[in-house]
Amino acid sequence: MLINELSKRTGVTIHTLRYYENLGLIKGNTDETVKSNTYKQYDEILVETLSWIIASKKAGFSLAEINTLLQEWFDEKLTLSAKVEIVDKKINEVDLKIKQLKEVKKFLLEAKKDVEKGLC
Repeated sequence: MLINELSKRTGVTIHTLRYYENLGLIKGNTDETVKSNTYKQYDEILVETLSWIIASKKAGFSLAEINTLLQEWFDEKLTLSAKVEIVDKKINEVDLKIKQLKEVKKFLLEAKKDVEKGLC
């Protein structure tokens, strides 16, 4: 399929798909026998790969982490316990961010009270 169809099927913009390709997250293939254009073809498996990338981003993984995980996760280089460890580590990072955000919220609520009282 061409990049336009891949974009429509996954909901990922063409710009983002090209960015992912530049990062090495996905790869299109050029038909070397065709000399009139350089359109790349994308395999059906990329629909699933992009779904995994999107889910990983939502889970808080950076693109660099995703790139590493893609290579190891799908090449079955990681054991089940290693996969669980990766997810546990991300859960701990999320818990820390939640704690930090709660502290920021508390600070802002106190600052709001001071503003409402005309103290600042």
